[in-house]
Amino acid sequence: MRRAAALLGAAHPGPAFAVTVLAGMLGVAVGLGPADVALVVAAVLTGQLSIGWSNDLVDAARDRAVGRRDKPLATGDLDERVVRVACGLALVATVPLSLLCGLVAGPVQLLTVASGWAYNLGLKSTAWSWAPYAVAFGALPAFVALVDRPSELPPWWMVVAGALLGVGAHLVNVLPDLADDAATGVRGLPHRLGARRSSVLAAAVLVGATVVIVLGATVDPALAAAALVVVGGLAVVALVTDGRTPFRAAIGMALVDVAMLVVAG
Repeated sequence: MRRAAALLGAAHPGPAFAVTVLAGMLGVAVGLGPADVALVVAAVLTGQLSIGWSNDLVDAARDRAVGRRDKPLATGDLDERVVRVACGLALVATVPLSLLCGLVAGPVQLLTVASGWAYNLGLKSTAWSWAPYAVAFGALPAFVALVDRPSELPPWWMVVAGALLGVGAHLVNVLPDLADDAATGVRGLPHRLGARRSSVLAAAVLVGATVVIVLGATVDPALAAAALVVVGGLAVVALVTDGRTPFRAAIGMALVDVAMLVVAG
């Protein structure tokens, strides 16, 4: 059980399961049947697990250098060979599971997986660190929409809002680790901008995602107004505070955007 818990911890379970739950909720929102929703969830989950495990494998030396106690590979609680096998199995599984979702939708899902791997394998240390997140989060709702209607292009607002949400997620995800990353030579976009400007940019793109959904989707006016007020208020909080408060405000904005994306889906 201890090894299983460590293996799960090395998969970045929070982001992996959050993205998987979002995919499942989008599937329900667009009207997929239970079997298709289960297939979407399985394809996304295996892909996300492969991304999470590959991230910890690539970063193992860096995590040891800065003494990360929350990383099982860095603490020695987990054998690297176990993670390699789990990562390989998850990557192999996600290919047929994705293609079973449809010959059009499947490659789009695999694009999200490829984006995550591209980030892990080098883009995270460049000024283009935001791009894999934009591609993956923009492709995720498109994938779900194409499972439902493979002959129709997904709505533009869904792809754009997803991409903006992805950029915001990248900035929010990196903010707490800026110091550790800098100590090990990671220089993605947030590291180049610094904590303050990254918080401002995260607030801007997350507000932008909400605006795109409101403008492009058929959303109840009262719900749209409430979402804009909440996101706007959180954006102000992110801009006028310091410490970890901007990070928490950005997380709140991202949750509102996710909820709007699901409702509008």
